[in-house]
Amino acid sequence: MSKALIQYKGRAAGILEETDEGYEFQYDKEYLADGASSPVSLTLPLTDKPYKSAVLFPFFDGLIPEGWLLDVATRNTDISELDRFSLLLLCCKDCIGAVSVIPIKEGGNE
Repeated sequence: MSKALIQYKGRAAGILEETDEGYEFQYDKEYLADGASSPVSLTLPLTDKPYKSAVLFPFFDGLIPEGWLLDVATRNTDISELDRFSLLLLCCKDCIGAVSVIPIKEGGNE
């Protein structure tokens, strides 16, 4: 399944993964060990336990562009508007704000 490195203010914060059951987000151990680390979202407080959801977490879904920008992304790719994880990977590498979503390819980063 697909995975993404989630960065917060340029630091590796965790891994978001699409699984057979839905989605899982796990904070990075080094990120958690740093007392200055902040959660990527108030809905995803810092914890060493993985977050699991049958649907894409609303925080990450909210990073996906809307309106004409979403139309541009779907028109220029073969990604369906319903494939929210693929849209997240495509459109959110350089988001406005503190969070970036970097696709992880099999065998390493990008």
